[in-house]
Amino acid sequence: MLKRRTFLLGGVGVAGALVIGWSALPPRQRLVTSEPMPVRPGEAALNGYVKIAADNTVTVVMCRTEMGQGVHTGLAMLIAEELDANWDDIRVANAPLDDIYNNIESVAGDLPFRPDNDGVVKEAVVWLTRKLARDFGTVMTGGSSSINDLWLPMREAGACARTMLIAAAAGRWDVRAADCRIEKGMVVHDAGHKAAFGQLAMAASRQPLPRKPVLKDPEKFQLIGKPITRIDAASKLNGSAVFGIDVVPDGLLYASIVMCPTHGGTVAHFDASAAAALAGVRKIFAVDAYNGGTGGVAVVAENMFIAMKAIDALTINWNDGPMKGLTVPDIDKRLTQALDESEGHAWYSHGDVDGALKRAAHTLKAEYRAPYLAHAALEPVNCTAQVKDGKATVWAATQVPAVARMHVARVLGIGTEQVDLQQQMPGGAFGRRLEVDFIAQAVAIAREAEGRPVQTLWTRQQDMRHDFYRPACVSRFHAGLDEQGRLIAWHNASVSQSIVAGWLARNYRIPDLGLNFDKTVSEGAFDQPYEMPNVWIGQRTIQLPMPVGFWRSVGHSHQAFFIESFIDELAALARKDPVVFRASMLTKHPRHLAVLQKVASMSGWRMPAVWTAKDVRHARGVALHEAFGSVVGQVAQVSLQKDGTVKVEHVYCAIDCGLPVNPNLIRQQVEGAIVFGLSAAFKEEITLKDGAVVQGLYSEYDVVRMDECPDITVEIMPSKSHPQGVGETAVPPVAPAVANALCALTGTRDYALPLKHKLYVGGATCAS
Repeated sequence: MLKRRTFLLGGVGVAGALVIGWSALPPRQRLVTSEPMPVRPGEAALNGYVKIAADNTVTVVMCRTEMGQGVHTGLAMLIAEELDANWDDIRVANAPLDDIYNNIESVAGDLPFRPDNDGVVKEAVVWLTRKLARDFGTVMTGGSSSINDLWLPMREAGACARTMLIAAAAGRWDVRAADCRIEKGMVVHDAGHKAAFGQLAMAASRQPLPRKPVLKDPEKFQLIGKPITRIDAASKLNGSAVFGIDVVPDGLLYASIVMCPTHGGTVAHFDASAAAALAGVRKIFAVDAYNGGTGGVAVVAENMFIAMKAIDALTINWNDGPMKGLTVPDIDKRLTQALDESEGHAWYSHGDVDGALKRAAHTLKAEYRAPYLAHAALEPVNCTAQVKDGKATVWAATQVPAVARMHVARVLGIGTEQVDLQQQMPGGAFGRRLEVDFIAQAVAIAREAEGRPVQTLWTRQQDMRHDFYRPACVSRFHAGLDEQGRLIAWHNASVSQSIVAGWLARNYRIPDLGLNFDKTVSEGAFDQPYEMPNVWIGQRTIQLPMPVGFWRSVGHSHQAFFIESFIDELAALARKDPVVFRASMLTKHPRHLAVLQKVASMSGWRMPAVWTAKDVRHARGVALHEAFGSVVGQVAQVSLQKDGTVKVEHVYCAIDCGLPVNPNLIRQQVEGAIVFGLSAAFKEEITLKDGAVVQGLYSEYDVVRMDECPDITVEIMPSKSHPQGVGETAVPPVAPAVANALCALTGTRDYALPLKHKLYVGGATCAS
């Protein structure tokens, strides 16, 4: 008999050989679904992304959630470009759940490498990660990754469909395929033959899928790079667009819910007698906590008004969650103490920082803070579900449909094949719809409705107070300059909760082991381009009961404020212009330098840093940041009004996001991101009272209004490189650019967000 050790070693050896062999294979295709694509009568599927109907309409199958970022338009342009389709014939439809739609680049983008780390190790790990994500990842919208991830697959899908249509036409006309071409939705031949897509679709679908489709030369692009109007614009203007909250299946009931004020709590006892007496109330019951959420009491009624009124009539005793008694000062103290004890994992180090600090002519220390933030999307959390005959239909606005379906099945104890998850548009998300707590909860409520569909809608207060928040963070710096004012030492350590650990624990049941290894909370700190001879950048993660999640631009959102503010402090210590000081550390990064110089030129940076006009003092501040593959530079022009309020008059922004697929979409996203970032910079902060979130309405968690908006000027840098992220990239530089202008203006540095200045009401509306 084989000894157990020999057997195990042999097994490991075989497994290792299999893994090595598997990793050596080329990446699997991303064009054909594992199951046949569903089609309507008269419609043919040419691959997993393209369907063509007899009326010549081309349906682009969308595997990413349209959350207002315009991704359906951008992705449709990739198909239409390679297919040479008529843009007016393009339609979109949601994709089924299949591995070919897994978001590969979002996973690869979370690997712990700096953008300018181009070593063999990184190349090998990225290669292997992409292969794993193809089969073991998930369908997900986030990380500003949609165009980046689907740039090649969707172009290849369009090119394959073009080749198959031409082959079908050539076979019909008995001519060479090389002598045929497509012109705006028609296959034509010089002999006078002509056929529309709809006439050829069925025959084309029977053609073999080309193994290596020939992609267009970018010099011949007709759509890509053009400011095409959004494909969803008309429906949003005329009100026909359907969001999650708009779903109204036949026989619909409505549910409202109130959850324990302290996160993670449950129901101890409740008195529903007064609520049950209200006309139209169907059922009242306790609901468990799902996927990191909080327990509560739900009311199912004939309409939402009755359900909400009944909620107010309930008397509930709670089993408080683990946050009972917790306050923001408590959390801040624990963060500070944790950083005193350990600086955590070193994400990037180079040279001898301690030695450089000892010989530095000038040194500077600083400590920065950022608060918890809610997502506060305009459409409050909601989900509609029907549980009937051992199956479930779920209408959900989600960024992770496959994860949502898995947990619906888990709640009901059925197979995922018994769950029909119908993707809806969310009215804003910003990362909140990466969670599935509200979907699992809605299904558990619908299970009690005896087969009728139920829409569960949270009030604004419940939405704000039961979020998964952007983590609070503390960051410390210690830097040194030489006699010439050059930066020779940079030491930076920050501390916050881990986002990834919590997300994996509540959605994949992977235990949070408290490891100091979460790239998403350190991103924006260790991965910036500045050239420093001696550097150490680390991050510590700690466990706290406050639930945290992915928030628009994630770690970049606060790390950029810390770093770009401290860079300005060092420029002042060196008595150098902030733009010149940054440029001196970008000698090997021409792309970043070009963005910095562009935004400086746009803003007229050569003017004095502070000036007075009509008795009002003005100043400019600059920030440069790389996130999600894109480089963004911003200059904020700020004034101090006579009444002491601050007016952000103008924000100039230059962005290099690779090849600009649709300049309109880019400008829209950049403008929206700047306003979003200004809201976080000046107004937004989640606080706690006795462990419960205080903020509940927009009046308590305010956002920048139209009359507070600055003018916004956006310049998109020309590029032929692979397209990169846009939706989140312009958020991080806003706060530091404004803070740097305010410091120049007032002589006082802000070391914490939100900035302690009141915005002047009466600014201009956004204009590009």
